[in-house]
Amino acid sequence: NRNLKLNSLSLSLSPSLPLSPSLQCAQVSSRRWLNLQEYQSKKLMQESGVTVQRFYVADNAPDALQAAKRLGAKEIVLKAQILAGGRGKGVFDSGLKGGVHLTKDPSVVGELANRMLGYSLTTKQTPKEGVKVKTVMVAEALDITRETYFAILMDRACNGPVMVGSPQGGMDIEEVADKTPELIFKEVIDIFEGVRDDQAVRMAANLGFKGPLERQAADQIKRLYDLFLKVDATQVEVNPLGETPEGQVVCFDAKINFDDNAEFRQKAVFALDDMSESDPTETEAAKWDLKYIGLDGNIACFVNGAGLAMATCDIIDLHGGKPANFLDLGGGVKEKQVYEAFKLLTADPKVEAILVNIFGGIVNCAIIANGITKACRELELKVPLVVRLEGGYIRSAAAITEAQRKVVFWVWFNGLMWVFLGCVFAIQLQQANNGSKVISPHSVQMCATATFIRGYKEN
Repeated sequence: NRNLKLNSLSLSLSPSLPLSPSLQCAQVSSRRWLNLQEYQSKKLMQESGVTVQRFYVADNAPDALQAAKRLGAKEIVLKAQILAGGRGKGVFDSGLKGGVHLTKDPSVVGELANRMLGYSLTTKQTPKEGVKVKTVMVAEALDITRETYFAILMDRACNGPVMVGSPQGGMDIEEVADKTPELIFKEVIDIFEGVRDDQAVRMAANLGFKGPLERQAADQIKRLYDLFLKVDATQVEVNPLGETPEGQVVCFDAKINFDDNAEFRQKAVFALDDMSESDPTETEAAKWDLKYIGLDGNIACFVNGAGLAMATCDIIDLHGGKPANFLDLGGGVKEKQVYEAFKLLTADPKVEAILVNIFGGIVNCAIIANGITKACRELELKVPLVVRLEGGYIRSAAAITEAQRKVVFWVWFNGLMWVFLGCVFAIQLQQANNGSKVISPHSVQMCATATFIRGYKEN
C-alpha cells in the first residue's frame, strides 16, 4: 500500500519513524491491508458514476480476443492483473516482455493473452519467482492531452478528509511537492457537509481544467468523494486524472485504500480481496487476527505489541542473531490464538529457537501460559524455547507452568531488562540445540549470562 507523504502540507498520513533494522524490508501495519486488482477498483468507480475507460476482464485467451472485438476501439490496451507495480517493464516466464501492451489490431490480443495467462510475471515489486497471472484486463486505450493529480484522503491534522490536487499529474506527487510545492492545492472537507460545489469548482480550476471541462472535472471530484464515503476508504488517489482530445475528463489510474475496521459493513468490497498473491503463512495468521510477517532469520519471535515486537527483533539482531519473523499477538489474545501462533512458528523449517516475550498490560499472562503449554504438549516442540512473561496474572501463569514442568520447561525473565539475556540465550540455544526442551531454574536473575549459558550446555 502506497501512502502519500506530503511533508510540505503536513499531511499526517502515517508516522514517519524509521523502521527497525531487522524490519527494513517489511512494512508493519495493525492489520493486513485489503488489496484490489486494477479492474476491481475501476468497477467500484464505475458504480459510483466516475468516468473510466471501457474495459472487460478475461481469464482465457479466447475471451480476451472476443472482448477486444466487442470494444470496437481505435486502440486497445491489454494489462496483466497482479497486485504488484511495474508491470509495464516486467517479464513473463513465457518469454513475453511487458505486462502492459498497446495494439490497434484486436486479432493479436488473443495471442498476447495466451502468453500472459497461466505464466508468472516478474517485476521489481514481485518475489524473484514472479506472480502467476490469472486474469487480464482488456480496455479501450485513450489519448491524454493533459494529466493532473487528485486524491481524497484522511488527514489527522484536519481530523477528517482533505482533497489534494496538482496540475502536474502522471508523476510521483512527492516529487512535485518537493520541487514545486506551489503546485499542490489542498481543500479541507467538512465531514458533515461534504464537498461543496464551490470547493469542487475551485479544485478543478486549480488543476487547470477550463471551460466546460472545469464543470465536468468538478462533477468527477464530487463523485469520487461519494465513492470515498460509500466504501469507507482512507484514500482514493487518481493519477492521472486526465483530459482527452475528445473533451472528456477520465480517471485513468486509481489506488483505493480501505479502512479495515469497516470490514463488517463492507462485506461485498472485502469479498473481492485477492489473497492468492499473499504469503500463505501471513494469510493463515490473518484468519486468527495475528499480525505476522516472515523474515529471513532462524529465531522465532512471539511477542505482544508492535513496539515490543520490533524492539525484540532489534535486540536479537544486535546480539548477532536473525529474527525469523515479526509476530504481534495483540491485546485481546485468546488461548486458541496462542496455540495457532505456535503452529505457524513451528511450521517454519528455518526456525531453530523460539523466544516468547510478553508484557501483560492488557494481555492475560495466564492465557499465554495455557496456550504455550498446550502447544508444547500437542505439537511436540523440538526446538529450544525461551519464555519471558511479566505483568497481569503473572502468578497464575507461574502456577500453570509449574504444574506443567513435566511437559515443558521454562526460562523466566521477570523484568524487562532480562529480555536482553533471553535473546542472547536463544541465540546460544540455536547453536547448542540437541532436540531437548529448555531446562532452567526460575531465578535466572541470580545467574550471570555466561554462567547460565555454560550451565545449559554442560547439562
